Amino acid sequence: MQNRVREIDYLKCVFIVLMIVFHLVYVGDKFPYAKQIVYTFHMPAFLVISGYLANIDKGFGKLARQVKWLFVPYAVMEAGYTYMASLLPIREHIERLTIGVFLDKLLLHPLGPYWYLHTLIICYLVYYATSRLRPRLGVAATLCLMGVAFYAADELLHIVSINNAMYFMAGAAVRMCGVRVMSAFSPTLLSAVPLALLCAMSPDGLDRSTLQGVVMTWLAMSFALAAYPYLGDKLKTATHFIGENTLAILLFSPMFTIIAKRFVPLFSFDPTAMLYTAVSVAFTIAGSMAVAYMMDRLKLSRWFSGKKLYNAPQ
Repeated sequence: MQNRVREIDYLKCVFIVLMIVFHLVYVGDKFPYAKQIVYTFHMPAFLVISGYLANIDKGFGKLARQVKWLFVPYAVMEAGYTYMASLLPIREHIERLTIGVFLDKLLLHPLGPYWYLHTLIICYLVYYATSRLRPRLGVAATLCLMGVAFYAADELLHIVSINNAMYFMAGAAVRMCGVRVMSAFSPTLLSAVPLALLCAMSPDGLDRSTLQGVVMTWLAMSFALAAYPYLGDKLKTATHFIGENTLAILLFSPMFTIIAKRFVPLFSFDPTAMLYTAVSVAFTIAGSMAVAYMMDRLKLSRWFSGKKLYNAPQ
C-alpha cells in the first residue's frame, strides 16, 4: 500500500460514487440534466486514470495474466447482466435473447457498466502492442500509432469506441511523458467556474465525444483534486478505502442499484431525493463490499479475479 497515490484513490472514489448515483434510475429520472452533465466526464475520468496507471513494462506472459483476470470477471458479470436484461423490465431490456445476441453483448457491445472492463482490455492490448515500438519511434509517433490502432478497432472491427479509447490514451500519454497526475491536472478550486459555465451555457456540448466534454473532464479532475486537501482525515481514509475497491463496486453494484428501486416509496416524503440517494449509495457500496469480502473468505476470488477483491481499510 505504500506505493499507492492517495489522490488517485480519492479520484476513483469520487467518480465511482457518481457512477452509482446516476445508475439509480429514480435519481437519473428526477435529475436528467445533472445526469447528462456527470455522464460527460465521470467515466472519461476513469479511463484517463486507467491509462495513467497502466503498466506495460512487463513481459507478454504477465500482460496475458492481467488481461485474463480482467476478462473472467467481465465475462461472468456481463453474461449474468445480459441474461437478467432478458427477464427484467429495465431500460436495456432484451426482448428475445438468442445465442447471437448473447455473444454480441459479451464480445462486442456489452450492456451495463461492464463496457468499461471490455474497453479496458482492448486498450491494454493496443497500448502494449504499440509501446513495444516506442524505443525506436519515440513518444509522439507511438501515440499516433496507438490512435490509428484505436481508430481501426472502432471503424473496422467495431469493438471499442474511439471516444472512450482516446481518454485512455490521454492518461497513457501523461504517464509516457513522466508527468505526475497532480501536475497534469493543475488542481485549483477556480476550475469550478468554467465547469459551471459550460454546464449552464452550452448544454449541446454535454458529450464526452466533444471538445467541451474533454475540457469538462479536465476541469472536473482539476476541481476534485483541489478539494482533496480540505477533506478531514476520516473522510480521506473513507475515500481511499472506496478508491481501492472500485473494481468490486463496479462488478457488483448493479445487483444493489436494482434492489434500491424498492427504497423509493420509503423516501417519498423527501422531494429532493437526497436522503434516498445517500442511503442507496451507502447500501450499494456496503453490499458490493460484502460480496467481495465473502468471495475472499470462501476463496472464490482467486478463480474469479486472480486476486483478493476486498482491500481492507488501513
